[in-house]
Amino acid sequence: MANSGGGVIVYGVDENQKAATARVDTGELSEVHERTLFSVAVSAITPPVFGLEVIRLGDSPHAVAVIVPASVDGPHLIYRGEYFGAPGRNSADTVWMKERQVDAAYRARFDEQRRSTEALESLYADAASGRDTDRRAWLIAVAHPRVPGVLARPSRDDARGVFGEASRISLTYANRNGVHPLDNLDLSNPRPGLRRWTAPPASTHKSAYWKQAWASVHHDGSVSLAVAIGAHPSGPSSQFEGHEVEARAVESAIADFTGLVRANADALGHSEYEVSVGVEWSGAHALKVLTVDGTGYTYDGVSTPLGQFMRVSLTLDAAAANQAFHRQVYQLAEDCINQGGITHLHVISVPAEEP
Repeated sequence: MANSGGGVIVYGVDENQKAATARVDTGELSEVHERTLFSVAVSAITPPVFGLEVIRLGDSPHAVAVIVPASVDGPHLIYRGEYFGAPGRNSADTVWMKERQVDAAYRARFDEQRRSTEALESLYADAASGRDTDRRAWLIAVAHPRVPGVLARPSRDDARGVFGEASRISLTYANRNGVHPLDNLDLSNPRPGLRRWTAPPASTHKSAYWKQAWASVHHDGSVSLAVAIGAHPSGPSSQFEGHEVEARAVESAIADFTGLVRANADALGHSEYEVSVGVEWSGAHALKVLTVDGTGYTYDGVSTPLGQFMRVSLTLDAAAANQAFHRQVYQLAEDCINQGGITHLHVISVPAEEP
């Protein structure tokens, strides 16, 4: 099914001539059974099939539904000794794909990878455009679904719900020790854009200039965030220079961004996302990421000056369980602040270890 656009497998149904005729009790779906289903999809298939959903149906009789998502990683192969093949679904039958079909599947995979990369680069360039990077550093974060979906047209209320849910999600793995972009946006009145809804800054007063941010949720499931993280106030009467960035500001932005990705994915039915996060700075000084000391004050003693911030890219499973998603968020934030010589995170909590 992964080789044929996805599908649904239902256990607990009797059939005759491809037509369901009766319910058959499957017994209780135990944790062992469920883990085995996920294990088979990962260990017995190459490349693995991720994103399965296993759903319990009823209790007398029991039934189980396994939802197989569409995949851009085809053809998925099964190995038997030294031989391998690519099975495909043809109506009610499973057949082995012919050489030409396998060739077409590989071409489709590479074409989709190229399209996804181009879409992500376009999103990033759009989010970074027009920012005053010569005066202060900006964090740019974008995400694009790996599997394209049907272009939706969410209403303003839908977008408002996504922004509100993103704020709630980000605080499940982050504290308020940093400046959260979503706290400074007008989330209740998003503006329409080109196939997107955009949350503008809540205030345009010059006193709020230093925490300026823009966030967008796109109709195709994409997400973009641009937030000023340089030249933040450092005390009652002073502020950092444009090239000085608090690691806590980076963490807070990543927490809110990943919250947006998870909320928009849930609203539009997406799972895996290609993510790219960068810091844009074009001033004369080297970029410097600042941490805090034991008393909570800003500290630059371990900072590594950066001539250029290397963009961090990864594949994010927005439909993962809470603990697994938390680990992905932590890894993304860690990759970003490690570039500046910083080891420990102070806003995003350490995720629990896998059992």
